[in-house]
Amino acid sequence: MTEPKGIPDHDSLQALLAELPNDLLAGRRVLVTGAARGLGLAFAKCIAAAGASVVLADILADLAEQEAMALRDGGFDAHALALDLCDPASIDTCAAEATRLLGRLDGLVNNAAITNSGGRDAHELDIETWDRVMDVNVRGTWLMSRACQPALAASGRGAIVNLASDTALWGAPKLLAYASSKGAVISMTRSLSREWGEHGITVNAVAPGLTLVEATEYVPMARHQKYLEGRAIPREQQAVDVCGAVLFALSGLSRFVTGQLLAVNGGFVMN
Repeated sequence: MTEPKGIPDHDSLQALLAELPNDLLAGRRVLVTGAARGLGLAFAKCIAAAGASVVLADILADLAEQEAMALRDGGFDAHALALDLCDPASIDTCAAEATRLLGRLDGLVNNAAITNSGGRDAHELDIETWDRVMDVNVRGTWLMSRACQPALAASGRGAIVNLASDTALWGAPKLLAYASSKGAVISMTRSLSREWGEHGITVNAVAPGLTLVEATEYVPMARHQKYLEGRAIPREQQAVDVCGAVLFALSGLSRFVTGQLLAVNGGFVMN
């Protein structure tokens, strides 16, 4: 097996951007968290290319602004905001500022997350790491959704897309905190969809498999091999492979789809 590169396949992403109908999300206003790099950045680029205005929110605020500027230079409507998912005040400020910048809010992609527990057995995992992962991945997703709910309800066709992970579906070893947090995100998706459907908000989850982005550079070769051997489509997964599911969940094509989980992993897990 060739050593995988832990960076997005930009050539594939550019090819997808060129193929996207530029009116799929025409007029939509979308906030993407964790959008300075990796999957979040790929989502932001595709959302912009599909005709939406987009806010890139990230704790790496300077990098998010650089990427937003690059999108603006390409003729897209893009903005950047600082966001710390461990700080409720930062979350509320980000939601309010995104709504102000965009004029309204039609979509939220809860992408930002941390792993931290990778490589450690459950009995070696410390409480501080567990709490940190849960604070960002679970509490942060809930608080961001809560902060954006009034604006999404006012939109009349609000859509939330929560990024889960297939680690929550097949019981990935040495990832207890991360897999548990993503299982919680899946449950949260279903509960929020039932609560907020009456407000015209759809809430769905997308669960990628092991994807080649900066955040997965630490993943050992053995796990890459396990995925390659278990996938119905036996190749490495790129960020671009996940974008279609997110665009679908944000678009009018999914207006009657809510509370659902779409596993995007080349057939490694079929749920």
